[in-house]
Amino acid sequence: MNPIEAKLNAYKEDFKWLGDDNEKVEFIIEMGKKNTPLPPELKNDDTLIKGCSSKAWIVMECNDGVVHIRAEGESALAKGMIALLLDLYNDQKAEDILAFDPKKLYELGLDSLLSPVRQQGLEAFLGYLYGFAQKCKEQSNG
Repeated sequence: MNPIEAKLNAYKEDFKWLGDDNEKVEFIIEMGKKNTPLPPELKNDDTLIKGCSSKAWIVMECNDGVVHIRAEGESALAKGMIALLLDLYNDQKAEDILAFDPKKLYELGLDSLLSPVRQQGLEAFLGYLYGFAQKCKEQSNG
């Protein structure tokens, strides 16, 4: 099984124990409080994720086909969503990222938790990530 899918399945189990959408949002916000903030010099136009409703930044590196991600969001929910995504995707092989269908994230019920604007932000984050993972895979296979 893909390691990202295995982590997602663990979250699905956690989410079963949470009652309603408000409890799930609280869980995600709490995750964001544990995320390491980016240093101020890394929050710039080059790292800004365009398409998010609140400001968010992403910094990615590729080492031997493994994608390393650091990111931060401005709002509490953005911070939480980023923490969740980092837990799923950070330090994963580019090929595992590319093999994982990001639509499966919605199995957590994100469509009912996130407004359409926030869903656009999620899609923007994933667009950056998957584009970088493709470059990382090509670079390591090159």
